[in-house]
Amino acid sequence: MNEKKSPCLDAQQFPFRYTLFVIGGKWKMLILYTISEHQPIRYNELQRKIGKITYKTLSVQLKELEANGLLNRVEYPQIPPKVEYSLSVKGKSLMPVLDAMCDWGQVNITADFDADCAYKVM
Repeated sequence: MNEKKSPCLDAQQFPFRYTLFVIGGKWKMLILYTISEHQPIRYNELQRKIGKITYKTLSVQLKELEANGLLNRVEYPQIPPKVEYSLSVKGKSLMPVLDAMCDWGQVNITADFDADCAYKVM
């Protein structure tokens, strides 16, 4: 039988892996959602809205999202320094994907999943 492989799983092409690389991890999707709902947003406001994220972690995640072209970072030359973040066109194009993932989660979430996004061990 001659089965056709999905181009996302083909070793020669990596769109699936690239997408997971760009949005993967504990914080990136939450950061993108928060920025999309409150853009433009300053660093400290973003950190307050997200909650339990360290300064260093947020900083690293923002740099990665910016490097991947998902965020715009505008730095204003003033004292104290002012930096605002917003979604780029590429970042905005990713929001329907994240919305679909959220919809799937709402349909399939179970009681075995706690608020810290970890499965309970039975």
